Amino acid sequence: MKILILHRVPYPRIEYHRGINHDLHDVTYLGKQAAIDTLPSDLRCQRVIRPGEASACEEALQWLAQFPQSFDRIISMSEYELLDAARLREALNVEGASLAAVNLARNKLDMKAAVAAGNLRVPQFMPLDRYLALNGQVPWQGATVLKPHSGASSMDVSIHQQPARAFDEISRKISDLSLNIDEFQVEEFISGPIRHFDGLVQDGRILTMLSSQYVGTCLDYMERGHPLGSWHLETTTPMQMWVSAVLDAVQIRNGAFHLEAIMEGDDPVFLEVGNRVGGADVVATYELATGIHLPSLELRIHVEGLVDKVPLSAQQPDLGYGWFVFPGHTHHQRIYQGLEGAEDFRASPLVVQWNELQTGALLPGHVTYSAFEAPLAGIVKTADPLQTKAWMQTLFSRVYLAENLTSVA
Repeated sequence: MKILILHRVPYPRIEYHRGINHDLHDVTYLGKQAAIDTLPSDLRCQRVIRPGEASACEEALQWLAQFPQSFDRIISMSEYELLDAARLREALNVEGASLAAVNLARNKLDMKAAVAAGNLRVPQFMPLDRYLALNGQVPWQGATVLKPHSGASSMDVSIHQQPARAFDEISRKISDLSLNIDEFQVEEFISGPIRHFDGLVQDGRILTMLSSQYVGTCLDYMERGHPLGSWHLETTTPMQMWVSAVLDAVQIRNGAFHLEAIMEGDDPVFLEVGNRVGGADVVATYELATGIHLPSLELRIHVEGLVDKVPLSAQQPDLGYGWFVFPGHTHHQRIYQGLEGAEDFRASPLVVQWNELQTGALLPGHVTYSAFEAPLAGIVKTADPLQTKAWMQTLFSRVYLAENLTSVA
């Protein structure tokens, strides 16, 4: 089988060799130089470097115009190139998820409309151009959220708490940042803990899934520099039925999913969903708890169209794992000076992984959840999910990035 991979996510995050037999299949990786450089030197494959000046789809078609060939599968494991892969599949008549189906898992306006049509609760929402035309007159009370309809990692998301000021604040943000109105939406802000549900679906049937709850929020991580984490908790039958209904509504029938919901008591309110694995250490903690490496089985679903029965460990997960990450992009000093208050946590027997930058390393200037780019990231395991949550809350309250007070201002 000939397989084309639009390669963007660094190879160690996916470990493609665990899901694709590179001796059996002819695999081509097409990506920018930085991504191609992450491929193992001894991996049997073709490496194609694209300029990165246009979209992955456009540059793949340009390459194929020069070097015509056909493929049996076209795969992307990146949130940002799922649509490119779908466009290529349609252009080259390759089987796989259609452009219309993939769009439902990328465009937050379309996905919320589809979920609402399935009689599942979503925040009230509207396109930004409609909001502006209505002079900010919305049918909900309280805060309003501005967000891109196809974004990720809470980039360009803002919450406007005061209804009387929201319209002016949003209008000013659009003007100051020269935002493209057609790329944004607004929705009602719903308060509550945020859960994420991760797993695999095949032919519309959930093979395996885990429920988790965040400590902190992606928005506070991105905007205010607060740490973020999540911990596994028990999946109830009603919650699994809700997840299944959402996946059916947005036509995610094969592969991995990462679904987020705001909890109002025991009732979930749909937030967003992706047809991909979650970021940070979602994959690592999933494998520790279940024995399942999500990207590997997702690749097998895409390539082979089926997977073997999932192991019993996935049906009876070892709850108590959690992951945590501290951001560096908001720190006003660009050189990592170490941590304050971390000594007891570093030595804790509950810590499974502790990944910390070397003192003197350059802090990332961009938003990242990667354990090898963030100043601190790790995994913890306790005997009880609530203990994991409490441990993480204590970590976040006591540990912070140190500052070099002698550095110049």
